Amino acid sequence: MALEFLGIYPNTPDDGSPTIWREPETGDLLIQSYKASEDDIKAAQEVGSIPGHTTDIPDHEFMIRLPANMIQFIPRPENEDNSVGNSGS
Repeated sequence: MALEFLGIYPNTPDDGSPTIWREPETGDLLIQSYKASEDDIKAAQEVGSIPGHTTDIPDHEFMIRLPANMIQFIPRPENEDNSVGNSGS
């Protein structure tokens, strides 16, 4: 699997910095960033998600905190309709 480098946190030191790659065949993003704190996770759980969906984080997943200035590196689909979120439908 050959990845495409998209971007790294500006003025980053040599290691441990938020970075984003894309898998060209699927468009999947691979994101290295800061692990969300327990307070971040609890706050997300308090807000919730879609009805009937748990906010527990399974063992095979984790939550990261992506700095706002890294959003510029996330590609947008050409036909993006600017909708927010996933209605689950």
